[in-house]
Amino acid sequence: MSSKMDFQLDRTVEILRSTPATLRALLADVSDPWIRCDEGPDSWSPFDVVGHLIHGERTDWIARTRIILEEGESRTFTPFDRFAQFQDSRGKTLAELLDTFEALREENLGILEGMKLQPDQMELTGMHPELGRVTLRQLLATWMVHDLGHIAQVARVMAKGYSDQVGPWGAYLSVLKDRT
Repeated sequence: MSSKMDFQLDRTVEILRSTPATLRALLADVSDPWIRCDEGPDSWSPFDVVGHLIHGERTDWIARTRIILEEGESRTFTPFDRFAQFQDSRGKTLAELLDTFEALREENLGILEGMKLQPDQMELTGMHPELGRVTLRQLLATWMVHDLGHIAQVARVMAKGYSDQVGPWGAYLSVLKDRT
């Protein structure tokens, strides 16, 4: 039996809607070492991940959805700055970032729902600057999978904060071995 699912917008929105609360539950009441830990050079802390998700809410998902719906392939998506959070989040607290992410996500889901997208629109296409032709379905599915990937990343980074503390049990804890 396959665990793969067919795309359904309402299922996608279920996960998108839950991400801010998931991150808040995981991060809001923990001390600074948990939110600032990372996996070493060129890796992100949970704080960085929340900042990255905010940047996506501001510049990526809804903007690209609109381009697909209004301009199709005639306008290539603006490249996404995957590192903008390092500047944008400077001087902010995690509480501010979580509040901002929650508000932006709520606003963006309202915009998405207001578009009243129909199944036939899911195959409309746009032009990604690196990947070429992409469909609206692929974009929206990626938005959701992107969220889940970063939730997993936050949990993994936090778990690795104790990697030296678990002793021989580390052999059984796959979360301590993964880094993608």
